[in-house]
Amino acid sequence: MIDALYRAAKWPAALLLAILFLAGCSENKQKIEIVSFSGVTMGTTYTVKWVGGNEAQISAIRKEVTTALLSVNQAMSTYIADSELSLLNQLPVEGEVELSDSLFFVLSLAQRISKETLGAFDITVGPLVNLWGFGPDGRALRAPTDSDILLLQESIGFENLVLSSTPQKALKKTALYIDLSAIAKGYGVDVLASIMEKNNIRDYLVEIGGELRAQGHKPNNQDWKIAIESPVKGERKVQKVLSISNTGIATSGDYRNYFEEEGIRYSHTIDPNTGKPIAHRLASVTVLMPTCAEADAMATAFMVMGEERAFEFAVKHDVDAFFIIKSNQNFIEKMTPGFDKRLVK
Repeated sequence: MIDALYRAAKWPAALLLAILFLAGCSENKQKIEIVSFSGVTMGTTYTVKWVGGNEAQISAIRKEVTTALLSVNQAMSTYIADSELSLLNQLPVEGEVELSDSLFFVLSLAQRISKETLGAFDITVGPLVNLWGFGPDGRALRAPTDSDILLLQESIGFENLVLSSTPQKALKKTALYIDLSAIAKGYGVDVLASIMEKNNIRDYLVEIGGELRAQGHKPNNQDWKIAIESPVKGERKVQKVLSISNTGIATSGDYRNYFEEEGIRYSHTIDPNTGKPIAHRLASVTVLMPTCAEADAMATAFMVMGEERAFEFAVKHDVDAFFIIKSNQNFIEKMTPGFDKRLVK
């Protein structure tokens, strides 16, 4: 039986994954079932699955999940006018504000990954995302001019956001506009995982828009099976299947969210250094890391870097990653040794 999560995720960094439940597994014989529920959040869908459970537990966890996801949205959405992030974005230059624990955590993690990737990941790139028509304002009618891009680049740069921990505050050194769409969804997945752990559930899989955390095993001690989608235009096709446990997983790609003008294809992934959409051969990248927030952010950073630089970074920093690269005929696969060990062969 295949339970596929093929849904049209709206968040820019999202790529769809599928959860595969192999035919012939012995859940029914053991009278142990995988229970689940789904819903809508962050402009996409979520699913929570775990082994065992009863109706009372499902109802209680559903309430916790609903409350937690509303809280994440209210803290980090740029689509909610009075969200904590929107209010931070509205602050004037040199404006300072105290932050909630969740927003401070995500901003701090984002800053760390920005430093590690030398700015390939940058949450202050929001104005450029909007300029190119991939933000809350909707699709652009034309590609912006170089002068438009240069003007915005003057206020962009993760180093212009200053965080202090005692107390937890953020200060804007320029007219920053922060966009967390490449990390907040992964953080939301981690929040769902924490709810599972709090309820003493050790075998689960939680997902938002295709970004996942897998822990423990399915019944009969089987790993969770995850399918990576092939970046084929107009098709839904599985590229590879992973057998995973105890990890976060995120995929980023440029083949579903883009626009074309005069024969030129513009990806939704913006390179902070150029202010323009990426223009290399990397079609998608899947990243495995301990948390989904880390995997989410790193997948975006790798898409900005391109296949060669990203692969070198992944090997050097021991990040399990899988790259699908465009070629003249089809696609080329490239993966780190650690990722190769996770494949179902």
